[in-house]
Amino acid sequence: MAGGFWLAAGALTVILGTVAPQQDVCRAPDGKDGYPGVLGLNGRPGQKGDRGEPGAPGRRTGIQGPKGDEGEPGAPGMPGNQGFRGPDGPPGLPGQPGKKGGKGQAGNVKDQPRPAFSVSRKNPPRGGNILVFDNLITNASTSYSTTTGKFTCREPGLYYFAFQVVSSGNLCLHLLHSGNRTLGFCDSNSRGLLQVNSGSSVLSLVQGDTVWIESDPATGNNVYSGTEADSVFSGFLLFPEG
Repeated sequence: MAGGFWLAAGALTVILGTVAPQQDVCRAPDGKDGYPGVLGLNGRPGQKGDRGEPGAPGRRTGIQGPKGDEGEPGAPGMPGNQGFRGPDGPPGLPGQPGKKGGKGQAGNVKDQPRPAFSVSRKNPPRGGNILVFDNLITNASTSYSTTTGKFTCREPGLYYFAFQVVSSGNLCLHLLHSGNRTLGFCDSNSRGLLQVNSGSSVLSLVQGDTVWIESDPATGNNVYSGTEADSVFSGFLLFPEG
């Protein structure tokens, strides 16, 4: 009965709200936490925030790996512009001689060139050291000039030349090959009789070479020019080149 009274009095004090709590009243222990409620719904997404400042680069802490395998070659590029021609290099070493060719067919002498001439002196021009033979006896291929007294080679090869010059006094003659004295022939004739100064030679000529006879000015040009005897100069091709 007494307990019911105090409970009623406590309730009356809470309702009226005018009665001050008393310190001497015994406090009941706190109750236990209740069970968690049901999870609420997700809220609406917020607005996009401002972009932050870039972060500092990270430190490289890993170990460098081995070099990878070489990749496949790429497609060839477009050719560039052609450059300027460089200077010529030094000549290379001579190559090995080739094999000997087969024997050729026999040649026909009729198909080979046959330059030849033979001339004499009848009314040659006076003066000068070159002996001009003005009378044509034979002049195949027109290689000898009765104006200059020179034979001009048109077919390279080996040529035979010979002369017989009649003199009335001391006479020295030279056979010249393109301006070079090849042979000299001298004859002493102190008695003033007609005698022959002769000589011959085989010369290797190339196209354009010239051959003529020239007297030595030291002995004088004592070539006989009468009608009793003739001076003759001849030449012909022995073997063509090759």
